Amino acid sequence: MNNLYNQSDVSEIIDRIDKLTSNSQRQWGKMNVAQMLAHCNVSMETAMGQNNMPRVLIGRFIAPFLKKQVLGDMPFRKNSPTDKSYIFPVDLDFEEQKTKAKASIKKFYEGGASKCTTYPHPFFGKLSPGEWARFQYKHIDHHLRQFGV
Repeated sequence: MNNLYNQSDVSEIIDRIDKLTSNSQRQWGKMNVAQMLAHCNVSMETAMGQNNMPRVLIGRFIAPFLKKQVLGDMPFRKNSPTDKSYIFPVDLDFEEQKTKAKASIKKFYEGGASKCTTYPHPFFGKLSPGEWARFQYKHIDHHLRQFGV
């Protein structure tokens, strides 16, 4: 399974990010490319314990049923709801967000499991470092597919 502790998966994701431009158009959803990168950046910060959000109540009830599916082989569904704390204004600097995204992914990879958060995911709850690495790969892959790369 692809994950952000695998060097070849990290290289593939960074190569795809490099293909984005400030004019990249979404194929679904509402975010522009800079917002999407900022969204992924905050998600990476969460995985590294730099952005600890409280658990959402509904996640406590339905996450156990969805967790296996989300961490499985199938890509994320299009147009899944996004928590409002992961939504950003439209006027973000694309190059800044792109640089930050690549740096965050490299930092996560280089830190390895020992630097991964032990804080629960805001929706899915407790994730092992391997599950965080898998989830982050799938999340970023989802948004890169959203922008055609």
